[in-house]
Amino acid sequence: MKELLAAVREGRSSEVPGLLKPLTPAERKTCLVELKALRAELRGWGWDRWQERFKVNRALLPAGAGCHTGAAAAAAWIGARDLRDGGRPLHGMLIDLLSDRAPEWLGDLAHRLAARSSTAEEDYPLIDELARLAKCGIPTTDGVVYGWAEAVTSARGKGLGRLGEDPHVRTLVPRLFETPQLARPLTWFTDPEAPNHWPTALTALATAGVLDRTVLVDACVARLLRGGRPGEMRFFLILLRRLELTPAEESARVADWAGMAADGMSTVAAHAQGVLARLAESGELSASALAAASSAVLFRTEKKLVRAQLVLLGKVLRRNAGTVGELLPALADAFGHQDVGVQERALKLVGRHLPTADDSLRKELAAAAALLSPAHRKAAVEIFGALPDDGVPGEYVEILPAAPEPRRLAPAADSVAELVEDVVVQLRADDDVSEFERTLDGLVRLVHREPAALADALRAALADRWWLDDTYRWDRDQRFYGHPYGLEVVTAALLERVSVKTLHNARVRGTASDSCAHTGLDGIFNARMWEAAFRVRTRPLPFLLATPTWHTGTLDADELVNRLREYRRLDLPPGPVDFAQALLRVPRGADGSAAHAAAQLGTTEGDRLAAWLTGDGPVVPALRTGTGTEAEVPEPATPGRWQPGRYTRRRLDETKGRLAIQREFPRSFHWLGRAQSSSYRGCYHWAAGRTHWVAALPHEREAHATWMLPGLTACALEDLPGATWGLPPLAEADGPAGAGGPGEPAEPAGPALHRALATGLGARSREDRLAAVDALLVLAARGRLDASRLGRDLAELVGQGTVKPNRLAESARTAAATGAYATTWSVLAGALPGLLSADQPPRGLGEILAVAAECVETCGTAAAVSGSPDGIPGLADLAGRRGSSQLVAQASRLLTALDH
Repeated sequence: MKELLAAVREGRSSEVPGLLKPLTPAERKTCLVELKALRAELRGWGWDRWQERFKVNRALLPAGAGCHTGAAAAAAWIGARDLRDGGRPLHGMLIDLLSDRAPEWLGDLAHRLAARSSTAEEDYPLIDELARLAKCGIPTTDGVVYGWAEAVTSARGKGLGRLGEDPHVRTLVPRLFETPQLARPLTWFTDPEAPNHWPTALTALATAGVLDRTVLVDACVARLLRGGRPGEMRFFLILLRRLELTPAEESARVADWAGMAADGMSTVAAHAQGVLARLAESGELSASALAAASSAVLFRTEKKLVRAQLVLLGKVLRRNAGTVGELLPALADAFGHQDVGVQERALKLVGRHLPTADDSLRKELAAAAALLSPAHRKAAVEIFGALPDDGVPGEYVEILPAAPEPRRLAPAADSVAELVEDVVVQLRADDDVSEFERTLDGLVRLVHREPAALADALRAALADRWWLDDTYRWDRDQRFYGHPYGLEVVTAALLERVSVKTLHNARVRGTASDSCAHTGLDGIFNARMWEAAFRVRTRPLPFLLATPTWHTGTLDADELVNRLREYRRLDLPPGPVDFAQALLRVPRGADGSAAHAAAQLGTTEGDRLAAWLTGDGPVVPALRTGTGTEAEVPEPATPGRWQPGRYTRRRLDETKGRLAIQREFPRSFHWLGRAQSSSYRGCYHWAAGRTHWVAALPHEREAHATWMLPGLTACALEDLPGATWGLPPLAEADGPAGAGGPGEPAEPAGPALHRALATGLGARSREDRLAAVDALLVLAARGRLDASRLGRDLAELVGQGTVKPNRLAESARTAAATGAYATTWSVLAGALPGLLSADQPPRGLGEILAVAAECVETCGTAAAVSGSPDGIPGLADLAGRRGSSQLVAQASRLLTALDH
């Protein structure tokens, strides 16, 4: 027994079977106690001993499995993740150790291992062999199915050539179609002749009678109806095609094809549509079934599918005039399609067959004509005669989201129980600035008031935190010196898990911020945490000065004056970092009474606040170009291709650095006194932003937008999503004093934010474009959108190749669909002159013109204030070109809409 324990501790796994087999049950039971103790010891080993731990675990897992007498306990031991340590267990050794057990025990173990979803897939070889020894059926859990699929696909390079000889093929193949996700190996195919092409192998087995063909067909149809990832749908679609359904099999599943055509991904819908077309042409599809299927398909956005359905309806109508009563109402559903070309096709088709319709059907179709674009209203009148009154559009009303109102922060938690709950929530998700700030302030207040009770409650609630684990006692200080981890360092300081010396050193050293502004913003946030933690251990503060008044991060000047007055009464010096952050959150140059009250305090901080409030201009030195103050705009080195560090740099504002910041603020703020570059070089934060950045400088929208621009450009040109996260918060944020703050007339946001917004509207990712649209609508709702500037920026970015016209069209269509047609038109009206002035119209311009025309048609007279044919140079020339391309057709449509 001692020899076995020594071999396990030294990681000599190959010796385990020979040392364990001679042991009696009593000796194994005694040995198991020692093995469990060793397992607990391994959990406490640091990462510096990972190689040693891996070797020990390789021996510990089979040793413990062999010492367990119960199948449940053995399965729990074998499936334990901490014993695997990144590697698969030695399945052959486990079989060698366990093969002498009773068949019932082995079968029980196999099924228990199969039920462990986290490990069943990689344990398939062990489960399979255990089931064979037990002479029981193979378990059919999802993990076993995944493991079996991978095993038979690889099969020592033989692929699926002998799949029919596998003993589990009849049992597990049907389960392949029932798992939540398709087994990965089933999508590993390219050439149908390849040995690992599953559709070919399954079709061959169905032909040979090994598998039930009907089961495969039904399973494929069910999964295609259910939907899923494109790769999975591709597998089921290829298999279904290879099974070559007979006409009888196709006609028996009409409802299934209709469902796929309505809701399936494009390739699935196209296949189902083809099946329905064959059935319709052969007379196997009734008119009512075709009408029901068509009503759903005609709502799809894919023009190719919709047009194919219109062609099919036209063929059936020509062949059988008796179907008019059922098919024309389905055709009328296309009157509401977003593409006016589809509307035109449907209207012509209805007009062609309308003479055979009765009066009630005519009235029904005339009422549906209200869905048509105004561009087709004249043609509809010619077909139906006078349209019903509800077909005439009423007065247009612009719909914008409610302008965001500043939300005052709730008071900090006043009880230990409530605060502990807030702390636990924030340690798991600290992306809400308001909740984070009130939790931090509440923590500081209760540390000052009830430190002992708070410490006891936090120690119990945070028992799972790494810094409470003695495993990390050697590097806790080093890790907290490098990063405060938000509230972690403050709570760790309260519970005395980080030294005062470490907190002092981290607090006074400042942070490096030469790489990018976002590093500097993180440095401000980190400095606040270190200072709060240091004061928790040395001289607790009664409350924080920098806690914002509003959710945007803004701090009211009167409120800061009152806090400083209370500090003077208590004869307490404020934390330097806390006070510096408070200054940055107060709007400058807007409140003379607060400045006077601050000067009356008679303290150094009061005088600094008074001087700060009476100052003006931005905190961050601006960027400039030859045409005035603007944001630095990244320009691709080659059209349509963004390359880090190779875009043109604009010269920085040469104004002297803000000497007051350099002289009076802590080191972590000094970078604000130097001219800032928005260069991408050295910045890795753009795709993983933090709302704390905006709250640190809530009145510096232009600076934030400038720092975001390189990441937004990458988001538009490369497959690097996530950079538009900051646009909605910036749209809600306040600008410098005098720029439309509370109680003042709204003024447009600055050029940098408009440029950032324009770039975000052309992002590759749809989610990123949605964030940009949200920001656009918020700015419009607040009256701070300069639509003409945004339009000019969009035209310039399209010309550079940064913004693709099709993405801009989608963003514009999304914004308009919310009800903001006039706002969207005003932006496009500013962009069209630049887009139309190009020697060669950009590809996709027709889509932009289509959205613009839809906006003008919807707005009616409301659009006339934003644009006219004469105000868009080049539109009439484009509309007058020969041909019927979408570009010319949509230009003509827009011109007609503006004329009316």
